[in-house]
Amino acid sequence: MGSASGQDCERPVHRVWINAFLLAATQVTNAEYQRFVHASSYDAPPFWDDANFSHPQQPVAGVSWFDADRYCQWLSSQTGRRYRLPTEAEWERAARGDFEQKDFPWGNDPPQSLPDYATRWQTGPESVARDAPNSFGLYNICDNVHEWCSDWYSPNYYVASPERNPRGPAEGLRKASRGGSWRHHVKVARCSARSSIPPDFHYADYGFRLACS
Repeated sequence: MGSASGQDCERPVHRVWINAFLLAATQVTNAEYQRFVHASSYDAPPFWDDANFSHPQQPVAGVSWFDADRYCQWLSSQTGRRYRLPTEAEWERAARGDFEQKDFPWGNDPPQSLPDYATRWQTGPESVARDAPNSFGLYNICDNVHEWCSDWYSPNYYVASPERNPRGPAEGLRKASRGGSWRHHVKVARCSARSSIPPDFHYADYGFRLACS
C-alpha cells in the first residue's frame, strides 16, 4: 500500500495482508439505488432530479457515507448476505489488480493517454462500465466518482497500520474515500491516492461500491 512519490498521507509504503473478499464490478448505479429509495421511502440524494446525474446507469452521486452504509444494510436485509463498504486496504488491492506499485490500474501511463480523455466527464459522471475493466474485472475503479470506504480517515494511519486486515482508526471526524472524480482537473486518481470528507456531506462527485466478505 501507499506510494513513495505521492502525498504525505500515502507514506510509508508498506505491505499488508487481507482476507479474500468480493468487490462489485461497478459503482452502485441510480437504477440500483432507486430500488432502495422506493422500497424503504429513504430520501433521494440532492442531485437525483438533475439531468446531469439522473441516467439509470450513472453511478448514484451525492450520497453521504451514512446513506451508503444504510444502503448496504438494506441490501443485506433483502438478500441475507452481508454487504458493506470496502476498507481502504481492500479498495487499493482491488484497484491495483496485477500491477503492484504502479500508479494506475493499467500501469504508469498518465490518464491523458486514455482514449478520448479530453472530451470525457464534462458535466457529471459517465455511465458505469463504459470502458474496459482492470485485470480484476472492475470498472471505473479510479475514476467517475469518489468511492466511500468503511474506514475513519487519519493522514498518519500508515505509520501504525497493522499488517493484517487494516481497518483504519477506531474513530475520527472524516471518512476515507478512494478513486478519482469527474469534477477534478485530473479525472483519474492514482491507485494509492487517499481522500476524505465528513460522513454527513453530500458531494456531487461521491458515490460508492459494494464489498462482501
